[in-house]
Amino acid sequence: MDEVSKLLDNMVSIGMEPDVITYNILIDGYSKNGRIDDALVVFREMLDTKGKPSVISFNIMIGALLKCGRKAEAKDLFDGIWANGLVPDIVTYSLMIQKLIEEGSLQESDDLFVSMEKNGCAANSRMLNAIVRSLLQKGEVPRAGTYLSKIDERSFILEASTASLLTALASRGKGQEYKELLPEKYSELLIEGTG
Repeated sequence: MDEVSKLLDNMVSIGMEPDVITYNILIDGYSKNGRIDDALVVFREMLDTKGKPSVISFNIMIGALLKCGRKAEAKDLFDGIWANGLVPDIVTYSLMIQKLIEEGSLQESDDLFVSMEKNGCAANSRMLNAIVRSLLQKGEVPRAGTYLSKIDERSFILEASTASLLTALASRGKGQEYKELLPEKYSELLIEGTG
């Protein structure tokens, strides 16, 4: 990565302006190599120069910060997207919502989901299935039921990995207990899993 950074410095010294793709590659490379602070330096440099970040730039940095447990900084960047004239996309929201669920901030994750949809970013099947899986893994079956209903309302398909988690609940003897908490279509999976 240091060679890439030197190349960037050389580009600048001869009057070439790196574009957002160049910056994103650097940020992503540093992040994937565990050099989050170096990634942040490059990200901030991009903000301070003529290089305008894209939502992808923010997603790379937010994802890296969340992965290493720096949620407050990730939240600051998330809030800063709007200030840079950008709008968070489904990836941005997914990163934040998944982290909130992971740490047990369930009301905050629900509020962010509502805000996302209010801002015109509709959840897709992949996102809803991921939310349901995360909630089921945390034992939040009633809340998972709410998102299962959204999958149905939008005529999305339940992914196999999500269905297998529902079946796993039943195989652990939780089928009857959770049957009333889920949409009828999915409570049948709980019953099937007990057989």
